Amino acid sequence: MIVFPAIDLKGGEVVRLAEGDMERATVYGDNPAHQATLFAQAGAEFLHVVDLDGSFAGRPENRAAVEAILAEFPGYVQLGGGIRDAAGVEGWFNLGISRIVMGSAALKNPDFVKDMAREWENGIVVAVDAKDGMVATEGWAEVSDVPVVDLARRFEDAGVAALLFTDIGRDGLLKGVNIDATVELARQVDIPVIASGGVKGLDDIHILSIHAHEGIEGVITGRALYEGKLDLAAAIAMGERA
Repeated sequence: MIVFPAIDLKGGEVVRLAEGDMERATVYGDNPAHQATLFAQAGAEFLHVVDLDGSFAGRPENRAAVEAILAEFPGYVQLGGGIRDAAGVEGWFNLGISRIVMGSAALKNPDFVKDMAREWENGIVVAVDAKDGMVATEGWAEVSDVPVVDLARRFEDAGVAALLFTDIGRDGLLKGVNIDATVELARQVDIPVIASGGVKGLDDIHILSIHAHEGIEGVITGRALYEGKLDLAAAIAMGERA
């Protein structure tokens, strides 16, 4: 099971939001590339990066910071936030991004996302962000009337690499991952699932790793790392044993 340390970008800084609220951002640094280097030194081979400003603007807004991360991080970088057209997808892949995460586009333009998944094999991840079981979009500012499982099933056999499932009500709050909802989603679809939202410590990593055989590909963690509640090297080692 892959452990993805997260770098969320807002105004070029490394931040974490509480429940996806841009007004509730905690700044953890002003050098994203250095943070990526620290994660690599702890043993991370995979990195999850989010352009938060881009998520709300509908276009990339932290390009310089992402490029700096790519220049420093030696592993695989997964990027999301405001990537909603073919030119944007191609541009990021050409720069060295390994996988692109699409959320709003998956709900509003699913055929486009499927086309990208077919064109870029194993390169597209669909973000399934949930609030009370319903899909949220536009940087989580809007909640749809589409159940999470229904959206996920639309992309079966489309060639997407994974589903990134986030319980917004837990994100950035250190409440613990919504294990039940994450595992239930993995059981109901044939696409690997990445857990996100609320990781508070090594126990979350351990419990998710137990369910790795049911389709849990990985877990994303941010605030727990930045606040010293989770040791990245220990989490990676635990994930590798799954």
